[in-house]
Amino acid sequence: MHTLSQLKSGKLRGIKRLKLSENLSSFPLEILSLADSLEILDLSDNQLTSLPKTLIKLTKLQIIFASNNRFRVLPEVLGRCENLEMVGFKSNQIEQVPANSLPKNLRWLILTDNCLETLPDALGERPKLQKLALAGNRLIKLPLTLAQSSNLELVRISANNLTECPEQLLRLPKLAWFAFSGNPFSLANLNIASVPSLPSASFTLQKVLGQGASGVISSATWTNSPSVFPDNVAVKVFKGKVTSDGYPEDELQVCLKVGDHQNLVRSLAQVNEEGYLALIMNLIPANFKNLGLPPSFKSCTRDTFPAGFTLSMSQIDKIVLQMEDVFEHLHANQVSHGDLYAHNTLFDENANIIFGDFGAATMYHMLTDEQQALIQKIERRALSCLIEDLLSICHKQEQNSPQFKIIQQKIH
Repeated sequence: MHTLSQLKSGKLRGIKRLKLSENLSSFPLEILSLADSLEILDLSDNQLTSLPKTLIKLTKLQIIFASNNRFRVLPEVLGRCENLEMVGFKSNQIEQVPANSLPKNLRWLILTDNCLETLPDALGERPKLQKLALAGNRLIKLPLTLAQSSNLELVRISANNLTECPEQLLRLPKLAWFAFSGNPFSLANLNIASVPSLPSASFTLQKVLGQGASGVISSATWTNSPSVFPDNVAVKVFKGKVTSDGYPEDELQVCLKVGDHQNLVRSLAQVNEEGYLALIMNLIPANFKNLGLPPSFKSCTRDTFPAGFTLSMSQIDKIVLQMEDVFEHLHANQVSHGDLYAHNTLFDENANIIFGDFGAATMYHMLTDEQQALIQKIERRALSCLIEDLLSICHKQEQNSPQFKIIQQKIH
């Protein structure tokens, strides 16, 4: 985090990344003094409603964030920033996206949690577009021109007002991560009671184990221990609003619909009280760790891994077999995970995996047979990407082995 006083004093000259959050109501023109170096500008958590036309002076600007401000219109000046690739205006009040506001080199657009009903046809005329996050708007349709988006790989359209499945997306050649729950066309109309409902007073939250877009996971102990459950459990308390992936209620229902599988975190019970939604799960053993790291700005949709991290061919083979089994289990239950990644996978020293994070998952039993087949094809593409990513960190001496080539053949 930087300060306005640092900027005005010239202490930030030459920096590539600037983050200012000081309840700003107007764009500090001193930012333009960084034109020779600035690549990433983060103005999130302010009170901004507009950007100046002089923003185009930031000729090296590649990424701009302005989440949690007061924009009602996506600024048209963005479309004139020649090197801008990533635009993130989450949680504003945006009702309109002018065609001219979309940069020609747009690769990544985040408009989650706004007030959009429609989008311009120009969105499908941005050939570099890879990632599109539109959950939590009021969209009633998507541009038919998105059928041209041959490089689009990840789409989030959950929690909108779409009455028909957007078929212009289903046949895109690279789409692999697709979330579409919480729309009229995808309403599950199920109230799954595969696990008992318990009051929140029946447990006490302990240490926070992790958190994501949809909620916080903590260890917990029972206040009155039910004999049918383990003594120590994990509890995911869902956030009470739309997330980048959709509605928490949809995630809970999907977790219950999927049921038990040896490589999934087992759901034990649910809490469904007013203002409090939670899922009680088995506690994952401490020896499990993350298989991968989330995508970076550079990789966009593909996982990253710690420097120097490698896996043996036997480990990769075992992990892939388990992931294939998880894939078959999910789709046998007509569930698309939507976020099939290594960073959502835990593994131990014996290459046993536990797969999780169902925030982007969607039931698809309400779709036609043809649409269901296309959804499965999309998710199969994500599985192929995961296999390809794992092979990229294979021990160097095994990269020409017969086993490597066998696994490589699974990439479609």
